[in-house]
Amino acid sequence: MKKICYIVLVLAFFACKDEKKTTPTEKKEVTISKEIIDEEEKELPILTGVQTRTTVAAAPYDVWFSPNYSTYPVDKETGEKVLPLLADVNIKVFMGTWCEDSQREVPHFYRILDVLKINEKKVELITVDEDKMTPEHLEDGFDITNVPTFIFYKDGKEINRIVESPVTSLEKDMLSILSGEDYKHTYAE
Repeated sequence: MKKICYIVLVLAFFACKDEKKTTPTEKKEVTISKEIIDEEEKELPILTGVQTRTTVAAAPYDVWFSPNYSTYPVDKETGEKVLPLLADVNIKVFMGTWCEDSQREVPHFYRILDVLKINEKKVELITVDEDKMTPEHLEDGFDITNVPTFIFYKDGKEINRIVESPVTSLEKDMLSILSGEDYKHTYAE
């Protein structure tokens, strides 16, 4: 009987010991997986030049485009006020595929366009490198200090711009700009 008790105790000891060994291994695997995902995000190629929405919404950039696009709650009430003001306005967007602000705001911007059914042909999308430059020097003359920068034009003249992030929200900032209110972007002096 004593032998059976010792055997049961030894088996119970080793059984518990094996469970403890697997827990740290599982935690390590989770950490490794997160590190791999972080590494993949760092390795995304940096786009430069004139792009289409399709390019920045497709793989490998869909890892940030899709979630930011699909979860943005468009302010439809403000958007409805913006819609008629966009009739003869064009927008030039400078962004960095490497930039977290661009990765957030540009998908939000396209979501607004889609919900309001605004023609994408009104938008020119230009991606820049980390120095905010393109090989073709498309940024020359536009004073791009931060990205994203949304520049609004009417009759070929700049009305105003949203720089890096909206002051209130994209929709409300657009309404302020397009309705002629005194709007100052985040970095305006």
